[in-house]
Order: sequence, then C-alpha cells, then structure tokens
Amino acid sequence: MAEYRLFQMVYYLMDKGNTTAPELAEKFEVSIRTIYRDIDILSAAGIPVYTTQGKGGGIFLPENFVLNRSLISEEEQNQILTALQGLSGVDEMGNQALLKKLGTVFQKQTTNWIEIDFSDWQPQHEALFRTLQKAITQKMRISFHYFSRAKAGSDRKVEPLKLIFKAREWYLYAYCCEKQANRLFKLKRIKELEMTTETFERTAPEIVLEPEKIYTTEKQQLQLVFAPELAYRVYENFEDVQEAEDGRLLVSKDFPVNDSLYSFLLSFGGQLEVLSPASVRSELIKKIDQLKTIY
Repeated sequence: MAEYRLFQMVYYLMDKGNTTAPELAEKFEVSIRTIYRDIDILSAAGIPVYTTQGKGGGIFLPENFVLNRSLISEEEQNQILTALQGLSGVDEMGNQALLKKLGTVFQKQTTNWIEIDFSDWQPQHEALFRTLQKAITQKMRISFHYFSRAKAGSDRKVEPLKLIFKAREWYLYAYCCEKQANRLFKLKRIKELEMTTETFERTAPEIVLEPEKIYTTEKQQLQLVFAPELAYRVYENFEDVQEAEDGRLLVSKDFPVNDSLYSFLLSFGGQLEVLSPASVRSELIKKIDQLKTIY
C-alpha cells in the first residue's frame, strides 16, 4: 500500500535523520524513481522532506521535526485507524505495527471492532493469496495455468493489479499479456502460480466492478419458488422474498443467464422450482437429464 510506505518513510527518516534514495528503494522494495515520487507527495502534503546533492548528500527531515497531527483532520484520523484495523487480515504484522505508531501520533486508543480471516481450511489457498498480494504490491509479473469457463486450460502471464472479493469468491484483476487486455481470473481456477523477475508500471483503476460492466450477458427475470426448509439460504441470497400461504418462499429477480446461473439453481436440488421463463426451465430439464445418464 502506497499510504503505508509513505508513513513508514517518514518514521524511518525521523529515526535515522537522513538516508539515500537507493537505501529507501532497497528497504521498501520499490524503484528509486518511486522513492522520488513519494518524496514529492510528502512535500506536497506539508512534510518538509528535502534532498541535497554531492558528498554527504541524501534525503533529510529537519532535526526536530514532529509529525503535525493538524495535517490530518479528526475524522480522517479515525478513518485511517479504522480502515487499517479492517485490513489487518491482509498484512497482520505490518498493519498492527503501523496501527500502534499512528495511534501514538494521533493520541487515540484504537477500537478492536473487527476480525477478518481471508484464509480457508486449505493452506495452499492462503499461500496463493499471499503470493498474489506480494506480486501486486511489488508490481511483479506472474505466470500460472488457468482453467477458463470454456474448460480449457492455458498458460498465462499477467500483470496483477488488484484482488477483488465478489459474491463470496476471490478474483484477480490483471492485465493479460497474451490477450493484451484486462481480465478477471477466479482464484480457485489458478494453478502452478509463479512470480517472475519482470516488473511493470501499470496501475489498477479506482473501481473495477462498475455495475454496468459486471455482466456481459443479457439478464432475464426469473420467478422462483423455494421450499420452506431452505429459508436460511433464500434469505442469505435474496432481499425481496414473499412468503406464500403454504410457507413456500417466492422470489422474482433478474439474473445473467449463463453456466453459473444453472449451477446456482441446481445447487438447491429438488427444493426449488423455476416458474419462468420457459427457456430457463427447458435448459434445466436438459441438464437434469444429463445428470440422469450419469446416475
């Protein structure tokens, strides 16, 4: 995180008094050009970082510099501490250390309001997440074998830009070097992930999942009826639910009609009936018949 690096740079300078761009670049694992860009950002924010050339030169802070809390409003201080606490599951040790330092600077007691664990019961998934986090923050290209929805495995080399959590699934938003376009990759379909030694400068957009761009297929309205026993799942997945006199649950919702939809509908087994449209009912019957040939 750039904000994390900027704060750490200030504390490093406060502790050492002076340093050099190559030293900072090595410490924070970024390019020297990035360090100079960070210095410009700090200067623009009112922190008096200055550089000198020649023998004995380097990057300095004034001898008795104290971080001015007035540069950041009361509300912004609370937002910074709260956001970092929410991100503790991503980089627990680094963010906890930063939280402690900023809590001291702002003279605030942090509130232990949230606990997040991004891992699951399979250690390899946590390792995948950590590797991707490192590749994104250090701007390193990665390669992996990927299984697309078309069920064809292929080798990819990408520039990882952002990890996204959507609809209970993790995705990698990256620039695909082969397709020469940005793509979303479901983490569960990524195998044999490796970091390369190649770096990149591309950055992620502020918002990736713009509502009008999330779905590439046309939506259709489905009329669904669920058995009462599935109330826990129905209320987990839908907001507008009507209860019939016999206890069954009625849902009307727009869906993109694709393979993911049919997998979702079939996951309810015999406790869901699709009332309409007829085309979706017909496709479900075909898929059920295909299952019968197996079982």
